Amino acid sequence: MRPGQRMVAALLAAALATGTSEVRAQSYPERVIEMINPYSPGGATDIMGRGLAESLSAQLGQRVIVLNKAGATGSIGTAAVARANPDGYTLLFTAAVSMVVNPLAQPQAGYTLNSFDHICQTFKNEMVIVVHPDSPFRSVADLVTAAKDKPGTLNYAVLGIGSVPHLVAVEFSQAAGVTFYPIPFKGDSDVMQQVYGRHVDFAVVVLASAATSGMRMLGLFSKNRNPAIPNVPTMREQGFDVAPASFGGLSAPAGLPEDVKRKLDGACRSAALSEGYARVTRNVFQPNDYYAGSVDYTKALDQDLIDKRRMLTQLGMIK
Repeated sequence: MRPGQRMVAALLAAALATGTSEVRAQSYPERVIEMINPYSPGGATDIMGRGLAESLSAQLGQRVIVLNKAGATGSIGTAAVARANPDGYTLLFTAAVSMVVNPLAQPQAGYTLNSFDHICQTFKNEMVIVVHPDSPFRSVADLVTAAKDKPGTLNYAVLGIGSVPHLVAVEFSQAAGVTFYPIPFKGDSDVMQQVYGRHVDFAVVVLASAATSGMRMLGLFSKNRNPAIPNVPTMREQGFDVAPASFGGLSAPAGLPEDVKRKLDGACRSAALSEGYARVTRNVFQPNDYYAGSVDYTKALDQDLIDKRRMLTQLGMIK
């Protein structure tokens, strides 16, 4: 082929590629999109996932349906998305823990954080310390003082060893220079029952599980107070610079076509910031800054991987 012919062929190929990309971006989505939630129905994550799916459906002009694939602390559903075709028709709505902690603690999970392209963050589950309303502990300082005065006596209920609430409690105990002993349970409802029955000294739970429980909330793990509970001080206000949160949002199998990813990025932003979805987040006590775009969400997940690997190593849960 002569040089002139090669140039024409190259230009033609580029034009065809661009045209194909434009057609695909314009046509996507052409059918129903499945959003996998790797947890059981009924929880705060499920409520927000269904709210986002409804808003996304309006943005994309196609139905987005939620499928719950629970099991192995979120690994089963998360792995199913990692193995799916990266065409934008299978999405993942989950907390960071299923993509970050699970592969670290469960090498057999079959995926890593790099198995996904991250679209946008759409929630931030803040943690809170709760005690029984009649507890003698009326502040975080009371807990720390008791732990120092009587080492080895204070225990707390928490959702599973290695869960985000457990790691939050560990970070708090390290910052305070004391030891609290965890008693793990399968769900937040079980944890709250332990507090209600006065079987534990305190608990660390997701705010949505505690806000309407009637239990006394001593401290919020957040940079700022939550507008839903303005009278509950943050841990930072009480002298402990500990503010981790369980955040999450929308992801897809790695290798998503750029044009499809851009369309999902825009749709996710509009859906997450819509009044309909914002109303859902307020109902489950989300902070105002629950949303982050693809770049910031990806950076936050990468940092979370560093932080969680360090903490799990310290706890002897991984090498």
